[in-house]
Amino acid sequence: MLTERLISLILLFFSYAFIGWCIEVTLKYFQFHRFINRGFLTGPWLPIYGSGAVLITIAVKGAAPLESSIGTTFVLSFLLCGLLEYLTSYVLEKRFHARWWDYSQKPMNLHGRVWIGNLILFGLGGVLIVNLINPLLERISRHLSLPAQEVLALSLSAIFIADYVMSHFVLKLVKTGVEGSKADNTEEISREVKLLLRDRSVFYRRFAEAYPEVIYKTERITARIEAIRAETEKLRQEAEARVAQMRQELAENLEPTASIKNTILEKQDALIGLIYREETASLEMKNLKRDIESKKAVLQRRRARIPKL
Repeated sequence: MLTERLISLILLFFSYAFIGWCIEVTLKYFQFHRFINRGFLTGPWLPIYGSGAVLITIAVKGAAPLESSIGTTFVLSFLLCGLLEYLTSYVLEKRFHARWWDYSQKPMNLHGRVWIGNLILFGLGGVLIVNLINPLLERISRHLSLPAQEVLALSLSAIFIADYVMSHFVLKLVKTGVEGSKADNTEEISREVKLLLRDRSVFYRRFAEAYPEVIYKTERITARIEAIRAETEKLRQEAEARVAQMRQELAENLEPTASIKNTILEKQDALIGLIYREETASLEMKNLKRDIESKKAVLQRRRARIPKL
């Protein structure tokens, strides 16, 4: 029923979905010191890992006639898996009002959905997949006949679909709980969701523990975040204005009186130079200018007699 190529891709998908699940479970064990069955599905698989590996495999083979190198594999893996992670985060957040991972505090992140550290790991992982793991999986698959591979692929697909349907109901209940919540912070919503799932079957309770760091998003929370951001920006601007005022006041208080007088005299001289014209000046203006120059000469002679230290 299935072509050999399609069977190979299906088995490849489930192989990497399982490997990804093992990686996530191990990392979370070291973080929380307990077993956490990661993912939306109950079974030991994470579809995002399987999908990424299949995309990399198809893309690298497609690009082989034009370019085939470790660098090409790295770049394709970097871009494709980064795009997959970003789109997965975006779709899940829009559909279920929750952000399952958030890299906002990481350097060089894009909207908190992807960040440079993971992208580099995706690139290195792609190189490892194409050059080491895929050949190993191909050698293992040769020990199974094509009909046996087909049965395995169909069986895994059937179990996967059943798992997805069950998980869909769990996520639908979570979405309903989030949308109906009156809380204005993600911690309170998280507690409500756990209470909602606590008295249900093990499938529902498992999901409540799978993502201890989930960030729920609702219109109420979004509005609160925007209000906090606006208030923070207002306080920042007020603080900057106050600091600027304090600097100005400090500069004024520290400037010597003599310096201020000299500045005033220089400004007065500049002003006189702009408005005074000898040919049009009245007798009174000429007398005032002569008196000013006379007094300036006195000051200059006094300064000349002051010994320099």
